[in-house]
Amino acid sequence: MEDTTETDSLTDALQAISVSTDLIEEELKPHLDTLLDALLEKKKDVAVEISKSGILPILAQVLKNKSSLSCQVALVVAEMAREAAVRSLCIEAGLVKVLVPYLDSGDQEMLLNAGRAIGRICFDNTHQQDQLVDAGVIPRLVSIMKKYPENDPLVNVCVLALCNLADMDVLKLQFVECGIPEVLSEMIRGLQGGSDPHTLCSIKVASNLTVSLLLGDESMQKCFGEGSGIVYQDVVSWLQSSNTQLHLSGALAIANFARNDSNCVKMVELGVVPHILTMLEQHIHEGDVSVLHAGLSALRNLAIPATNKARMLDDGVAERMKALLQSDMAPVQFKLLGMLRMVLDGQEEAAKVLGTDATVLSRVTEWCSVKDHVGVRGEANRLLAALIRYGRSPEVVQAVAQADGMRHLISMSKSEHVIMQNEALVALAIASEIDFAESMKNMVMEADLLTVLKRILEDPTGTMEVKLSALSLIGSLATSSVMKKELEDVNMKGSLVDLMDHSSSKLALQAGAILSLLGDTS
Repeated sequence: MEDTTETDSLTDALQAISVSTDLIEEELKPHLDTLLDALLEKKKDVAVEISKSGILPILAQVLKNKSSLSCQVALVVAEMAREAAVRSLCIEAGLVKVLVPYLDSGDQEMLLNAGRAIGRICFDNTHQQDQLVDAGVIPRLVSIMKKYPENDPLVNVCVLALCNLADMDVLKLQFVECGIPEVLSEMIRGLQGGSDPHTLCSIKVASNLTVSLLLGDESMQKCFGEGSGIVYQDVVSWLQSSNTQLHLSGALAIANFARNDSNCVKMVELGVVPHILTMLEQHIHEGDVSVLHAGLSALRNLAIPATNKARMLDDGVAERMKALLQSDMAPVQFKLLGMLRMVLDGQEEAAKVLGTDATVLSRVTEWCSVKDHVGVRGEANRLLAALIRYGRSPEVVQAVAQADGMRHLISMSKSEHVIMQNEALVALAIASEIDFAESMKNMVMEADLLTVLKRILEDPTGTMEVKLSALSLIGSLATSSVMKKELEDVNMKGSLVDLMDHSSSKLALQAGAILSLLGDTS
């Protein structure tokens, strides 16, 4: 009976508003109260019923007239617009257009209601968002955030509205030029230390928006400010906070700043690496995969410039991140292996240290044959090859062989991926030249590697780089008395003789040198 009464009162209110011509405020207010009560009770289809009753143009007129009921009407519209089904009707009635001027209001409640209404109506509507930008909404939202920083609900409404607009790439620079990242940084500084769900949610939204603004190259550079920008400095402080969300956003932001070499060099000079390492160590045992993944991505990006590698190793990257080898999370394993390979590039001493560490080699060779994650398997094999390529020492070769790593490299030399195949061939050539053991001969024969090498030399579509690497390996094998007969048995000489006529003088010369080693002077 009560439901019927409430339904009747809603119907009466809608009828009364729809026939109202003079828009007398005293008469409209109780009917608006009825609408609001029904919406706040979140009864099914109430918003749709209101939107289809024909009163939306009347509500738009009330807002246009700037009456004392405007704040209440804006609240009604905001509550209605929670329902996706009514948003297009709100737009057709012109509600967005009449709500936008209220973003200049001095009444914080009015700002809150208008902001919520606009944000909800225009959510996921690119055309409407374009119109909001044209209407100058961005500086208005920034102004509200600067004017009322203590009003958390109002600031959150502005941030959420900006998040919707930030998806439009062309606006990222405009956001930065309006000072939005600095406002967000200040907002986060004020919220840090709080642990209630509302505060944590605000931190998440604000820090996510900051990261999204860094996806644009120009906006990212402005925020970086050669390492002295307030936003960059705040991001570094996020890494040192106790908030997991800020750790994640901080790492993602550093990875974005590290999209060009000059920024990478500057950040390493300014000492960001130890902060990332300390932050990652806090999550090793908690196992927060998102933070670990983001932090390792940032380290990998930072390690790309050649000048950064030695400094990062001095900062303890390889030594401190060894603990992550115990992780059983594939995304973390994948990023860790890629990062270590990048930082070891050309670093002989570091490669020798890691390449003779039995614990490291045991874990890496275990991942070389992991079945359920092809990315981890690939990166583990590539790191193994890199340890030999960069370490270039008998100790590393022996340690890798002892860890059963040669078997994996021989298997990798058959890879369909040219880069991986080439890396394996180079590593095997170095290993064979440094220390060719009897056990390696057995593996070479069991894997039918000589046939693979012969096929590479004879492949008319093969790359020059892979052919040269295959020749290097054949040359290393040819210096071993135990392998000469095996090379003869597969008629490697025939393939080498054919290369003597190759258009590449480099290939022809190398083939001739190997033929000499094999005792063929034809």
